[in-house]
Amino acid sequence: MDIKHIAKLARLDLTGEEEKTYGEQLGSLLAYVDTLQELDTRDVPELQHAMEVTNVFREDAVEGCEPDVRERALANFSKRKNDLLQVQGVFDV
Repeated sequence: MDIKHIAKLARLDLTGEEEKTYGEQLGSLLAYVDTLQELDTRDVPELQHAMEVTNVFREDAVEGCEPDVRERALANFSKRKNDLLQVQGVFDV
């Protein structure tokens, strides 16, 4: 492995000490990857997450607010259409 070539590709200016340090670290990392490659994972199920993840859903319900709070919110919005807030479109139709 040529650490100077890798540094050049990444456009990094490394000192001699950095080349030595990073070369050793990268070599150690690649040796660890080689060790992992030797593991037999044929009977290990594939995972999306390291821990089981469960979505928690709530009931989708409309909750009202006090009339004065609603009116203040509507009054502070730049565009209204009847009793609704009007916003600029997001998608081109």
